[in-house]
Amino acid sequence: MLSTEPLIKTTGLTVQFGRRTVLQSVDLAVTAGEVVTLVGPNGAGKSTLLRSVLGLQRPTGGTVWRKAGLRVGYMPQRLAVDATLPLTVRRLLALWGPVTPEAVEATLGEVGAAALADSPVQSLSGGEVQRVMLARALLRRPDLLVLDEPAQAVDVAGQATLYALIDAIRRRHGCGVLMVSHDLSYAISGTDRLVCLNGHVCCAGRPEDVRRHPDFQALFGVDPLAMPAWLSSAGPHSHGTTPPGCQHTHAPSDAKDPHPHG
Repeated sequence: MLSTEPLIKTTGLTVQFGRRTVLQSVDLAVTAGEVVTLVGPNGAGKSTLLRSVLGLQRPTGGTVWRKAGLRVGYMPQRLAVDATLPLTVRRLLALWGPVTPEAVEATLGEVGAAALADSPVQSLSGGEVQRVMLARALLRRPDLLVLDEPAQAVDVAGQATLYALIDAIRRRHGCGVLMVSHDLSYAISGTDRLVCLNGHVCCAGRPEDVRRHPDFQALFGVDPLAMPAWLSSAGPHSHGTTPPGCQHTHAPSDAKDPHPHG
């Protein structure tokens, strides 16, 4: 039986950039074997929350607790590689610490990318890059996988395959998964716990319960699965109304947010 002790936990987490409050009093926990998915409009603070959990962003207030000896595998939104740099997948995976050739081969095989080992990184498709980055995260033998929009730049068929792969990995290894997803279909049907974020936690819990929550429906519509273009909206509450429990966060003209896509 998997432990119910959290792998990570935030309490009252607050992050400010200048005078702008990006996250306000966020409570979050992830346990082993659990998938927790963050959803919310652009600028909601999702990536900032991930960076705070990883220790890359210092909170203005509140606490971030990590289980002693916690190993984290991180998959960022994108991989930027100089087009002129001669770099194969095998060499890329060896850049982040000592790994054996056997471990690289086994991990690439686990994510279905064994045939890419000697391919130039620049030649990979979007879906292939995401598999390679997932392999990189798994090489750390993580207790917790932190995935920032793992299906970005992947076509619809590839997204379903990638999410199924992530689910198989967490079941096989018993690791927790904390991810940001812009795919509401997956967020509602493929996760254990859904957290709707808009500068603060609007609502959280089982996906079927969150889907019916007034704050969630105010952000994404009464039937969010019928709104595939929700991400293209200009921002939260674009119709000029603020639902109960959700607040607008206004940035003054001189505020600077190093992670504007949150």
